Parts: sequence; structure tokens; C-alpha cells
Amino acid sequence: MKQDLLENPDMRAILEIIAELNLQDGWLCAGSIRNFIWNKRSQLPAFDQKTDVDVIFFDPQISCEETCQLEENLKKTHPQYRWELKNQVYMHNHNPQTLTYLSARDVMFKYPETCTAIGVRLTSIGQVEVYCPYGLEAICEFIVRPTPYFLDNAERMSLYDKRIAKKNWGQKWPQLQFRLD
Repeated sequence: MKQDLLENPDMRAILEIIAELNLQDGWLCAGSIRNFIWNKRSQLPAFDQKTDVDVIFFDPQISCEETCQLEENLKKTHPQYRWELKNQVYMHNHNPQTLTYLSARDVMFKYPETCTAIGVRLTSIGQVEVYCPYGLEAICEFIVRPTPYFLDNAERMSLYDKRIAKKNWGQKWPQLQFRLD
């Protein structure tokens, strides 16, 4: 997967743009990576222009307003991508009964689905670093299941169920298996 990301012109460009931002604890994550893997394994074009480019970082020194400005700058300087830039310091409010996050890795660990809990970034020597707390197996085998963090709470599971219904991923990837185990 690391080599696939570096060999894809769009993914490599996105990773380089993110690296140039020099964000504290910055990652390309979630659907950006999951969809890339699913597309590639489905013989579809690996990079999909319609997929949001999910970038997260964790920096208490950057305000919500500054984060919005960074995102707007990305949209202006690289309009070919659908940028979604979020400082995770403020994002715990979007998940019921969730304490303040500790880091970007803490956030990914608490994503709704195990197949979405993935992040990548370029290291200082141009290598791809991967964080995938639940492993790559479920993603590569098209398995969608809630993370233990969501399974542990009825209110979060309600959000999970609504999210799965709204996303309608089975339409694009009919081989998906939706499981609770």
C-alpha cells in the first residue's frame, strides 16, 4: 500500500502538500485512504476526485478560525482536491460522551469504523508512515464494522448506523461486508 500511495500522482502530491504545511501531528486519513484501497482492489481508478481529502492535525496553538483559514488557503492553492482540514483539538464535541482527544492517533482510534481508522503521512525522508490501529485486514477484505469505541456506547452506535445508511458505500463497492463482530 505504501508504494501504491507514492506511485499514484494525486496521492503523492497530496502527501507532499500536507508535509509542506508542517502541521503538528498531521495526517491524511479516513475515507481518503480507505477509498483509495477499496478502489484499487476493485479495479477502479485508485484516486477518486469526488473523495474528500481528509486531513487532520492536533495543535492546541491553532484556533478554529485559523484552521478554517488554512483550509481555505488549501482550497485556493490546490483547487483540484476536495480538502477537509480539521484540527482535532476541537473535534471531540462531535462524538457523544467523548472526552477531549489527546492526539491525532487517539482520534483515529475512536473513528466510527475500523476500515476508516487509518492515517498516512510522509516522513522527513520521504517514506510513508502508516497508523492503522485495527490493522489493514478489514480494509483489504472489504469489511465494515464499528470500532470498539463505538460499539461500547448506544448513542455512538446510533450515529454509526445513521452514518452507514447515509454513506451507501455498498452502491460503489458491492463486495462490502457489514458486520458487528
